[in-house]
Amino acid sequence: MPMEHPKQSPQQPGQPGQGATILVVDDDKNILQVLEARLSFAQYKTLTARSAEEAVEILAHHQVDLVVSDVKMPGMGGVGLLREVLAQWPQVPVILLTAYGSIPDAVSTIRSGAADYLTKPFDGHQLLAKIADLLGRKDPAPAPKPGKGKSQGLSDQLWGGKSPVMRDFYALMERIAPTDVAVLILGESGTGKELIARILHDHGPRAKGPFVIVDCGSTQPTLLESELFGHVKGSFTHAVRDKKGLMEEADGGTLVLDEIGNISPEMQTRLLRFLQERTIRRVGDTRAIPVNCRVIAATNADLPALVKKGEFREDLYFRLKVVTLKVPPLRERKEDIPLLTERFLEAFSTAQNRPKVTASPETLRVLMAHSWPGNVRELKHALESGVVFCRGQVLEPQDIQLEQAETLHEAAPAPAPSSGPAPASLSGPSSAPNQAEAAPTASADSLSLEDNEHQAIIRALERTAWVKKTAADLLGISRRAIHYKIKKYNIHIPGKDQDE
Repeated sequence: MPMEHPKQSPQQPGQPGQGATILVVDDDKNILQVLEARLSFAQYKTLTARSAEEAVEILAHHQVDLVVSDVKMPGMGGVGLLREVLAQWPQVPVILLTAYGSIPDAVSTIRSGAADYLTKPFDGHQLLAKIADLLGRKDPAPAPKPGKGKSQGLSDQLWGGKSPVMRDFYALMERIAPTDVAVLILGESGTGKELIARILHDHGPRAKGPFVIVDCGSTQPTLLESELFGHVKGSFTHAVRDKKGLMEEADGGTLVLDEIGNISPEMQTRLLRFLQERTIRRVGDTRAIPVNCRVIAATNADLPALVKKGEFREDLYFRLKVVTLKVPPLRERKEDIPLLTERFLEAFSTAQNRPKVTASPETLRVLMAHSWPGNVRELKHALESGVVFCRGQVLEPQDIQLEQAETLHEAAPAPAPSSGPAPASLSGPSSAPNQAEAAPTASADSLSLEDNEHQAIIRALERTAWVKKTAADLLGISRRAIHYKIKKYNIHIPGKDQDE
């Protein structure tokens, strides 16, 4: 006679799984509440998700020991979630809940890789018994911890940093990098989004595959389709031979879609189809080509705002943001400036074949006081030119050129007469002091990102004699991006028609 399951919680002190974290996934709010209450009573820690897509993001950010998921849900559903867990977190067992309790369905569920299944309505004691059994059978070897094994040195590639926001950021990267999930990297210009994408690739399961970057902002919309998908000979004028697209080139590796917020509605539709089906069709071809690659998208645009305006597809947005990484701007991690300064100065001293240059305390005070609208890229360029101007081995405030000249004057004492005149600017006459004074000083105190971006673009244009291409290079953005921002902020270009 089979023994009945005990009525008390199977999770007694000393038993396997004590204090384990269980992720419960169901689109029915009432079922989530019931399961959460029962599991909490059994001394389990619980996390909840209303969709498979939300569950994947939780798995990427939290340590989870077991997943209990409904099968029938909108989106990828329980079976799609199971596939993701098996691919990214194979050590995490999955129990599927299904209303279809036939033997064929049960067999299919187990063959798909589920650790176990229960049919609805299910018995709570039976669920707890299955959970305790699975946690007891798990491999006792601890999972790799952040900073160990393959992801060791990940923070070193970003040159470390002691700020709390960056420590949290490194921890997220170390959890995400070894997986194959799609990642959306958000951050202002100059924060290093492309470098972060490269690090994710190098520490991921496709590190031996190709790493392909598509600059969606600088490529003309009429050419982007051919660049991404490729074309066949004769499909349009000048298509004199077959061409493999960048998506196809990324097969087996990582595809980075930079400035994804700038793509046209037509390209959004084609990209969504690719993400759903993982196949492409070259322009002018009818043949579907399978492409298996990890997709990382990056943008400094406010995608949720674009979705609300109807300028960016909501379904594409959610496909891209399986996991989101938001890169902190430099002004929110100023504790890292001394270390970044030391590393940059060491690298530039070596590159210029001169003795190592170090920053004086006064220079560090200037750098810490600056608002850094151009983020790490601006710091890098300021220090690179500073090494050129530095007369000895100590970088002084007068050796560096910052876009906000008023910050330098407020933060640092005037150089002693014996230190000689400040070096002439390499940027031409537009960098003269009267140009710096012409910029509205109110922007230095503004906390608005748009105000800082607006003023940074104006300063770059003034500094480059209003040549948009040169200003875009100075800011580290594409020509298409600077055209967009000039229109966005209604910036008047002297002697130019705004509709050019």
